[in-house]
Amino acid sequence: MSKAKLVILDCWVSPFCMRVKIALNEKGLEYEAQAEDLFGVPVFLHDGTPLCESIIIVNYIDETWSSPPLLPPCSYGRAQARFWADFIDKKVFNACGNIWRSKGEVPVEAKKEFIEILKQLEEALGDKDYFIGTTFGFVDIILIPITSWFFAVEKIGGFTAEAECPKFSNWMKRCLQRESVAKVVPPPEKVYEFVLMFRKMQGID
Repeated sequence: MSKAKLVILDCWVSPFCMRVKIALNEKGLEYEAQAEDLFGVPVFLHDGTPLCESIIIVNYIDETWSSPPLLPPCSYGRAQARFWADFIDKKVFNACGNIWRSKGEVPVEAKKEFIEILKQLEEALGDKDYFIGTTFGFVDIILIPITSWFFAVEKIGGFTAEAECPKFSNWMKRCLQRESVAKVVPPPEKVYEFVLMFRKMQGID
């Protein structure tokens, strides 16, 4: 059986592209990352067949290459993981955007909303090492790339979330120590420079 050709059309700063690369790394799969100007929209090619949308791609990778599994073995656990992945997609990146896209002083409500969302995630994490227990998995892969934008969000917003959400901050540090994550997620300072440049391009600054 010939080896599958795996390609991701990639944007280094996109959390959505990072998700796909982390999932591939966790599975121990070799892939080619082709730099494209596709901010926010990864395209994954499996032997030339394209797939879009990061959560769909990560699901596909998990189903196609079953070991190690990224989702829990029980149907309830899988449903919970998908619920939190959906929550992250709908809430976290938008809350970040409400801050870094702000013109002038960042509204207090935007900062409050961001911290409240992190507190909800912290509550879901509880005392576990990772979102689905003792092993790094699906929800962690969906969330950890977005945290690379948090430094930019905090600098622009003039606040820090670490004191408010210590368990969440410890989870971030734990994830970033994993090789599969560390070689994909860019330094927060580099993301901050990109955000400042993007704000200028958009006429925000």
